[in-house]
Amino acid sequence: QVQLVESGGGLVQAGGSLRLSCAASGRIFSKNIMGWYRQAPGKQRELVAAISSGGSTNYADSVKGRFTISRDNAKNTVYLQMNSLKPEDTAVYYCNYNTDYWGQGTQVTVSS
Repeated sequence: QVQLVESGGGLVQAGGSLRLSCAASGRIFSKNIMGWYRQAPGKQRELVAAISSGGSTNYADSVKGRFTISRDNAKNTVYLQMNSLKPEDTAVYYCNYNTDYWGQGTQVTVSS
């Protein structure tokens, strides 16, 4: 089992920044992929960004150039730095480990 604890969500004005963190614990494999997904009201959950234990990254087109995913393997923690936030980024953001495990979600609200 893997437990994921997220933090860092909140309310921010358009153009602002937030940083999300997700700490993983439990049965962590040295090779893994951690990512951030989001789900807005009435919409399907979508991938925002993902990063492998080797550092390879993948981003949704809608966040490229604005969001940066990073990780600290020693702490089993993944981060999502979100800059130039837009109202359409408003959603619940979920941390994911190897597609199998999910965090509880953290709300990000961007006001216009």
